Amino acid sequence: MSTRRSGDTIATLATRAGFEVEWEDAHHKVHRVPEKTLAVLLERMGLPCGNATQIRQSAAALEAELSGRKLPPLMTAEVGRGIALPAAAIRSGSHYRIELESGSIIDGRFTAPKGEEALLAPIDEPGYHTLVIHEQRMTLAIAPSRCYTVADAWRSLHDDARADAPTLWGVAAQLYGLRRVGDGGIGDYSALARIAVESARRGAHALAVSPTHAMFSAEPNRFSPYSPSSRLWLNVTHIDPAAVFGEAALRAAMQSVQAADMWSELEDLPLVDWPKAVVLKLKVLRALFENFCTEERAHDTPRALEFHGFCERAGRALEDHARFEALQAAQLAPGGNGHWRDWPEALRDPRSPEVEAFAQAQRHEVDFHLFLQWLAAKGLSHAQHAAREAGMAVGLIADLAVGCDSAGSHTWSYRDDMLQGVSVGAPPDLFNQAGQSWGLTTFSPRAMRTQGFSTFIDMLRAAFAHAGGIRIDHILGLRRLWLVPEGESARNGAYLRYPLEDLLRLIALESWRHRAIVIGEDLGTVPPGFRERLDEHGIAGIRVLWFERDEDGSGFKPPQAWDRNAVGTTTTHDLPTVAGWWAGSDITWHNRIGQTMARPDGRDPEEAAQEERASDRAELWRAFQQAGVAAPHVAAPPPESPPVDEALAFVAATPGPLVTFPLEDLLAQSEQPNLPGSIDEHPNWRRRMNLPIDEMFLDDTFCDRLLAVDRARRAATVATPPANPASEPDTP
Repeated sequence: MSTRRSGDTIATLATRAGFEVEWEDAHHKVHRVPEKTLAVLLERMGLPCGNATQIRQSAAALEAELSGRKLPPLMTAEVGRGIALPAAAIRSGSHYRIELESGSIIDGRFTAPKGEEALLAPIDEPGYHTLVIHEQRMTLAIAPSRCYTVADAWRSLHDDARADAPTLWGVAAQLYGLRRVGDGGIGDYSALARIAVESARRGAHALAVSPTHAMFSAEPNRFSPYSPSSRLWLNVTHIDPAAVFGEAALRAAMQSVQAADMWSELEDLPLVDWPKAVVLKLKVLRALFENFCTEERAHDTPRALEFHGFCERAGRALEDHARFEALQAAQLAPGGNGHWRDWPEALRDPRSPEVEAFAQAQRHEVDFHLFLQWLAAKGLSHAQHAAREAGMAVGLIADLAVGCDSAGSHTWSYRDDMLQGVSVGAPPDLFNQAGQSWGLTTFSPRAMRTQGFSTFIDMLRAAFAHAGGIRIDHILGLRRLWLVPEGESARNGAYLRYPLEDLLRLIALESWRHRAIVIGEDLGTVPPGFRERLDEHGIAGIRVLWFERDEDGSGFKPPQAWDRNAVGTTTTHDLPTVAGWWAGSDITWHNRIGQTMARPDGRDPEEAAQEERASDRAELWRAFQQAGVAAPHVAAPPPESPPVDEALAFVAATPGPLVTFPLEDLLAQSEQPNLPGSIDEHPNWRRRMNLPIDEMFLDDTFCDRLLAVDRARRAATVATPPANPASEPDTP
């Protein structure tokens, strides 16, 4: 057996690769990751370490990447700050040229002493510039000092660079749950446009939306919006078939596939029947596509030319996604496997001759999926334009999922850029003693560096494309992610570090290029100093009513004590609604699916939790009274009478630049969209609004709540002194 060279150990290799070999749990106990786990994770990052020879080879490969002897494809920096280049890659006296995006040229020469970092003078123009040194070319991504903010959006709306922005508010909606007459049982982009316009007319300036990422057309039973096939493309099940081609064409298509009766039946259901509704909608869309090919593509109509232009601009990335959709359907047709890793080997590579041959033989089928993406992009883009034209300063806020399904088109199309054979999750904590494994994968930080962050930038651009802002789910993942080898318990994982500063700069650069705000979901156990870093980069955090407690955890913070740099909200899709929390229905659900922990005193855990909730209700009611949103000297209402209006008013009084109110709370609904930890026990991602949108805005109680929220936010603007303005960044 060969002896390892000193320093060539699995732990040192893992540390060099970015893994944390130790981690601290919620009880502040330090755990060491087993060597076996590190070995599996390293192997799945392309760094095999089964023996001493493999460890030495992997260490050498990693050293070559990180040594700095060669310039990376891309480096990030901030406007106005010096740029340090790897000393090993630069010779003193070398000439360089910087080709700015604007067309200007900066010429210079390095004069750094041997062995010291070579410095470039600060660049005052944000953008993706090109540094040329001899024959080497690299991209310099020069970012503004912070992201585009809510205040910037307000000033842009009013064309006044110095206007003080008021405290704004918006609505949060689960897109699939919106109701519109004629939607076929799934909320669609036309419904989104409608609710945006109606909300704007009542003073809203933002509409936060559940993820619109592409799902699996051939597997309609996969419908969690946070487990997408791809974060580059859109969910085609939200297409309104009549939006582009008109009601007459829709009726003809429905008649041709005999869909009318089932369409109406699905529309009336209280829950989305994803398998039936998706299959039916795709049949109708396919009928529209066949007519489009016959009547429009054959004659180069304006719509056909628009479709062709869309495909040309989207390029190979969209073609790959469409090929994957067609391939997966073909592989599933004879009862095969939907995961691309189980396909014939030649079909696992999007660049193989066999995939090319399939695409040519099935050109019509591939084009159908291009057609769907065109319609989806038109629908979502229309919703954003409608929101802005109705007066919203921000408009749609898109939700960017933390990862994608390893079986999806994103990992098939970019398999060298994505982590394979691992799942993103979370280590054991107070609420999940077994830890969590979400079945998602994401980018490899090694590939990010070696590929110039291209896939990350593409994902950001896709998220910003049809929105006035993005919400980054689990933004803590920009710093580190808990990775679990597939098939292992979530306990058997490790944290992998990501290049946080590079990612924050790229987000800021793309934020300004798209004139869109950035919100980071920073809930849970947040590392010290992390929220301050987000603040520095102009990324707003999220603060939720249930978690804004006094330091000792007994009472609730008054509105004025909430974070002025964060977005406030009553709840999120993973947490109970106001009515549900007040009634303790979340506790009942957790007990029903076995998520309540046995108590050492032997008491019934649900009964004890309900007693604790009663105490919390009293504390929250007291906070409402002290804030002046509930009548003083009046006892808290009983569990069956939730103080929804008081909760909305309380959050509306907070000083953040934006607050969002979920439709579930504006409608006083008791059930939450998603119950984490459940699969089939709870109808996750299926609940629909009780009323169609048009009826919703005719409902006096609902409209009164919107009016009250608008008035409360205006009052909060008067009561909140202006924050120290962030320095104005140089913008692209």
